[in-house]
Amino acid sequence: MFRDRFWLSLVFTVPIVWLSPHIQMWFGYSVPDIPGLPWVSPFLGTLVFLYGGWPFITGALSEIRARQPGMMLLIGMAITVAWVASLSASLGFFDVEVWWELALLIDIMLLGHWMEMRAIGQARGALDALADLLPDTAERIGDDGAPHPVPLSGLRVGDHVLVRPGGRIPADGRVVDGEAAVDESMITGESVPVTRGVDDHVVAASVATDNAIQVEVDAVGEETALAGIHRLVAEAEASSSRSQVLADRAAALLFYLALLAAILTAVVWTLLGEPGNAVVRSVTVLIIACPHALGLAIPLVTAIATAKSARNGILVKDRLAMERMRLVDTVLFDKTGTLTTGTHQVIGITAALGDDDRVLATAAAVEAQSEHPLARAVVAAAQSRSLSVPTARDFTSMAGRGVRATIDGTTTMVGGPALLRARGLDAPHALLGATGSWTDRGATVLYVVRGTEVIGAVALADQPRPESRDAARALHDTGLSVVMVTGDAQPVAESVAADLGIDEVFAEVLPEDKASTVSDLQRRSRTVAMVGDGVNDAPALARADVGIAIGAGTDVAMESAGIVLASDDPRAVVSVRRLSVASYRKMVQNLWWAAGYNIVAIPLAAGVLAWAGFVLPMAVGAVLMSLSTIIVAVNAQFLRRVDLSPTPVPRRR
Repeated sequence: MFRDRFWLSLVFTVPIVWLSPHIQMWFGYSVPDIPGLPWVSPFLGTLVFLYGGWPFITGALSEIRARQPGMMLLIGMAITVAWVASLSASLGFFDVEVWWELALLIDIMLLGHWMEMRAIGQARGALDALADLLPDTAERIGDDGAPHPVPLSGLRVGDHVLVRPGGRIPADGRVVDGEAAVDESMITGESVPVTRGVDDHVVAASVATDNAIQVEVDAVGEETALAGIHRLVAEAEASSSRSQVLADRAAALLFYLALLAAILTAVVWTLLGEPGNAVVRSVTVLIIACPHALGLAIPLVTAIATAKSARNGILVKDRLAMERMRLVDTVLFDKTGTLTTGTHQVIGITAALGDDDRVLATAAAVEAQSEHPLARAVVAAAQSRSLSVPTARDFTSMAGRGVRATIDGTTTMVGGPALLRARGLDAPHALLGATGSWTDRGATVLYVVRGTEVIGAVALADQPRPESRDAARALHDTGLSVVMVTGDAQPVAESVAADLGIDEVFAEVLPEDKASTVSDLQRRSRTVAMVGDGVNDAPALARADVGIAIGAGTDVAMESAGIVLASDDPRAVVSVRRLSVASYRKMVQNLWWAAGYNIVAIPLAAGVLAWAGFVLPMAVGAVLMSLSTIIVAVNAQFLRRVDLSPTPVPRRR
């Protein structure tokens, strides 16, 4: 709209400027005396006023009805006063004709708004482009076992789809066949593809880069992670920040100051016997005081920050949370699933008889048919070592004690201390040192029993994420304290804290008491950001000054957190902090420039230096006003240079 109005108004402006007596005098030319020619400028000027100035006039009326005076009302008043004065002069009632200034003023205003809308549109367009990432069709596996193309709207939960190498995954789901390196950068911001195999979860719009996989759909349409991102972005767009409220108040205050300055200017110049200057100077004051840059100072920074954060897997639900993040001095992490993987892995093996590999292979054989998470961890460890796992038969689960199977005709069992007690067995002395150490660290110990003999033990524990150490170190580098809360026993918690470099630990805390931990820190005058998985941490996330849900997967619309991280990488918290500081800095810079230049510009527009021969032309005032807008817009663009990428660490499955 602004673009089309600008170009047509500019066409109308050319003859107006050419016919202006002021322009003719300045450049030493004259136009032929043609009947009706003097009415060309009033006619075209009125067209420019009504067509080009219409968005500002309607905007001014809207601000009047809302009782929220601001930028549009100032512009509307300025162009209306200039039009009335010029029309009055053309009709012989007045001696001030400023048609060319009026036309150029509207052209410059239209150009400025066009550039503003274009900049904001580009920033928001980066988010809208997420919707274009989904493929138009999917290859659904039919009853005949062959893939058949269907429209995306035809997919249902439970369908199996084929994703070919280089193809985009059409819906959220679980891999049921194959293994591929999946590029999830458009969702999580991670640039390195991650390996996804059978039972691993995948999200819509991510790309299978190297191999074909089959995916069982478990979410479509509005339930997908991509749709959740759009909902969060919409909430962020609708929320207001403190800086925006400050900008709105400053714009309203500037309106009243400009109106007062314009009235005083008109009165003073009239008393000096120059009513022509009274009109021109008053209009120039209204023009140059337009809070155009002030209206752009916050929204453009917010739009760019929102787009950039979403592109990096940082989903801002509440702008106030993003603003407060710069004030945080303490980051409180939940342990399980946040600083750790949330899944058990084999961390140690010890053998009473034979070697460690034999113990692990035997345990994996017995556990192969079990669906328990610990069993899957044991089998995965044996597979990672490429061990030859014997075949087990007659699998039986013993509730509360473990599992049992037959290997080479011998009954073999795997279970915890309850298994040994039930069977009246004692752990061999050769195992006691290792198992005692594992127990002190909070690890789960499984004993492997062959017949009536304990042949070894396997330790499993929830391992820290490899990125957690880097996250803690990076937060320390920015001067923040890092605290951990967990339901684990104190020795276990302290062991993890020492490994990761955590400053303070709250151990043996029940999920419902985590909010009290946040309150304890706040009572110590700490500004707390709580980082959790968004499930049992919801009360603590809501209580914290900033709630950050990490590794949300498909459930990205958690109500308890102000910021949701699409990935499970705790280093993203550092990126949130970095973006918060950079965004606030840009907002403050823009606000100071947008409001501060009026301190000098308004007196010049009023003509305080007229005695020295300097008079600020109306059109120059419009240029200066638009120039301030350009400066604000350019300054906001520098926010794109902020590096939100985490420090690379070695990846492992």
